[in-house]
Amino acid sequence: MTVEQRPLRADARRNREALVAAAREVFGAKGLDAPLDEIARRAEVAIGTLYNRFPTRADLVEAAFLPTLEEAQVIGDEALACEDPWDGFVRYLERSIRMQVTDRGFTEVCSRTFDPSSGLEKAKRANGSRMERIITRAQEAGALRPDFRLPDLAVVFAAATAAPDWRRGLALVLDGLRAPAAHPLP
Repeated sequence: MTVEQRPLRADARRNREALVAAAREVFGAKGLDAPLDEIARRAEVAIGTLYNRFPTRADLVEAAFLPTLEEAQVIGDEALACEDPWDGFVRYLERSIRMQVTDRGFTEVCSRTFDPSSGLEKAKRANGSRMERIITRAQEAGALRPDFRLPDLAVVFAAATAAPDWRRGLALVLDGLRAPAAHPLP
């Protein structure tokens, strides 16, 4: 049995859980470049304990945000399960944007690239595949403009999250994405 396979002692498990919870809070408020010593302080452990549990910042980011990306997968699955493809598309956007406007760290995880073999990148690829299917379904139903592509979601997220009221911003963007309202793009 290797060191990594052994179960953590109770105190080590508590320290790890405290570090992950503190990382979610600090990264969520300040972004992924927030000082690690602040995370250690908030978790009430020494910085050495943080590095012992998470040798790299990427390790800590993955521990903090992989569950959130898994939650995003559920959101994508629920959108795909909607009977009406447009409703699924809208539901996906509403829930995903809400996650991003309330969590700066999650927004940065979504926009950054990590090691291709990391759990974060694997989850992001899986989410990207779901998003493609959500878009295709809405287009095939004739509800979403046919020239909309996955990379265009970045514009939707940016526009909706930049508005003082993200729900209003999203409503304005959605009006332009409906197929009947679409005008040819240059």
